[in-house]
Amino acid sequence: MSQNVTPYKDSQLGKKEQVAQMFDTISGKYDGLNRVISFGIDVKWRKKVLKLVSDTNPETVLDIATGTGDLAILMTQTGAKKITGLDISAGMLEVGRKKIAERKLSNKIDMVLGDSENIPFEDNSFDAITVAFGVRNFETLEKGLAEILRVLKPGGIFVILETSVPTKTPYKQGYKFYTKHILPLIGKLFSKDKSAYAYLSESASVFPHGEMLNNILRKIGFIEVKNRPQTFGVATIYSASK
Repeated sequence: MSQNVTPYKDSQLGKKEQVAQMFDTISGKYDGLNRVISFGIDVKWRKKVLKLVSDTNPETVLDIATGTGDLAILMTQTGAKKITGLDISAGMLEVGRKKIAERKLSNKIDMVLGDSENIPFEDNSFDAITVAFGVRNFETLEKGLAEILRVLKPGGIFVILETSVPTKTPYKQGYKFYTKHILPLIGKLFSKDKSAYAYLSESASVFPHGEMLNNILRKIGFIEVKNRPQTFGVATIYSASK
């Protein structure tokens, strides 16, 4: 269902290439946009992801769709020896590398250009894998999740933070109004690329969430699958193991 939504409707490129192009275009404004769109609550959500990962005492962490590296930087607080951020957008990675260098974390975090559906690492490589607001950008969701399962160590933890759609009144109606009317206005303030913000909103609305995503994770082969709705259901944290 979610695979049909692409950033640029008239483009001849596949979803993967379109997503890379879109994030390259908005990379300079992305961090500011994130804070505004979520009213800064995304910081709190990421800290909950940090807690889940920290509790497993990982030595190696892979942050997929790392973007500008916010979650990868946060993962340094787990005490892990090595953190790798993977993203398909060179523009986002460049912003991330600058942030990492400013924080003097370049020896601890590697930023790697790569595809989440063809992860350039060996089987059973990482103790923990995270994805924040990235799984809905996978061209083929199941393929991306199967790759994550492959590179996760047995007993390792996989944590997803992703937008979801509230199911209860009045949050459901408020969310629809916000994404349809307010979000595009915010997007216009931040960038001329209107398609990017329409895509971010539309892809969130059709992406499987809650028990639907739990079942997809189980089907791929993950175990101990749980989901934790956040802030009235506008985001959800999923955790799973291998």
